[in-house]
Amino acid sequence: MHAEVLAIGDEVAGGQLLDTNSQWLSQRLEEIGIRVLYHATVGDELGPLAEVFREAARRSDVVIATGGLGPTADDLTRHAMAEAAGRALVLDAGSLEHIRQLFARRGRIMAAQNERQALFPEGSRPIPNPHGTAPGIAMEVARPGKGPCRLFALPGVSAEMREMWHATVLPALRGLGRGRVVKRRVIKCFGAGESNVEAMLPDLIRRGRTPTVGINASQTTILLRILAEGASEPECDALIESTAATIRACLGSLVFGEGDDELQDAVGRLLRDRKQTLATAEWGTGGTIAHWMNDAPDAQGPYRGGVVVAGEAALLQILGVPAGHSIPTAESTGAMAASCRRMFAADLGLAVGPFPAFDPAAPEPQPVFVGLARSEGVEVTPFPYAGHPATLKVYCAKRALNVVRLALTEDRRVP
Repeated sequence: MHAEVLAIGDEVAGGQLLDTNSQWLSQRLEEIGIRVLYHATVGDELGPLAEVFREAARRSDVVIATGGLGPTADDLTRHAMAEAAGRALVLDAGSLEHIRQLFARRGRIMAAQNERQALFPEGSRPIPNPHGTAPGIAMEVARPGKGPCRLFALPGVSAEMREMWHATVLPALRGLGRGRVVKRRVIKCFGAGESNVEAMLPDLIRRGRTPTVGINASQTTILLRILAEGASEPECDALIESTAATIRACLGSLVFGEGDDELQDAVGRLLRDRKQTLATAEWGTGGTIAHWMNDAPDAQGPYRGGVVVAGEAALLQILGVPAGHSIPTAESTGAMAASCRRMFAADLGLAVGPFPAFDPAAPEPQPVFVGLARSEGVEVTPFPYAGHPATLKVYCAKRALNVVRLALTEDRRVP
């Protein structure tokens, strides 16, 4: 049993409107054991729309479309469904009365074109829309040699679509997964590239493996997505846990969290558990780390605060870094870390030096220096300033936080 989700409208196909409905519906379908294999986006043209519906009904057991159910001439979903199924459009008196009453309650005059919202492909059923003028459509399309395709059309307005899903579509689909349960877990890593991480996980990324493991990079964080299918949640949990344990054993300290975790969340938890505090001084990253740490729930309390500097004069005046420290160097970055630690009376002081000029043609990238000051002293680490310009600030901020994470992971003493 698998499904297809369609997003309809020129504004979606043309990129003016972000399609969040398809994401939400895919998640809900997976929760009831129906796997989504296809997404399609199509503009407001009858021919292409009808063709997309025909193809979706041919290859998928369940098709859910959003959008194109309004009253205007470019709202063609009902017409495309009828054409794809070879059926006529017929007026549903109950739906028309609901639309009229809705306008009356709002004290508005219903335009004649709103009557088209009560048209349905012959043999289909209306899906009630209590708070909108666009009822949905439910119908079955016969397929030679297969069971019928269940096709649902819902409004593009997210609030209406979600309400109609829960009230009508979900009850109609529940159980179609034949007891199949699908569960996911996302494990997050930092400190190695995507291909390097894959090479450290022999056979785990292989297609056809159970459970499946997918890998991708998001803002320089590596995500490992475990997908398990089984007859029950405990069965899926056992499959996922076994694979997660293998990933952790293979990757070690590269793994920092799961699900919605970010590096700042991992650092915040470690600071709290170790009863440590942190302060930051940022030049190149421009306050990115301070912003992240300030928003991380577990860092509230352990994170004392931060300073953002934008030049040598500010560095000398705000942090009191002694004159004569040439910038940028490991020495000046270490002085930044020690100064911010003293300023905020923190256990740890983290500093990111200025970014060097980005030159993709340079034979060797210039480093960004990250300093970490503790009671034992100051350690400065150089990192190559290389990568796509759009992600360099995020990457360097994560590099710096990862220095703190690894230092706290290695030092398990609690004062």
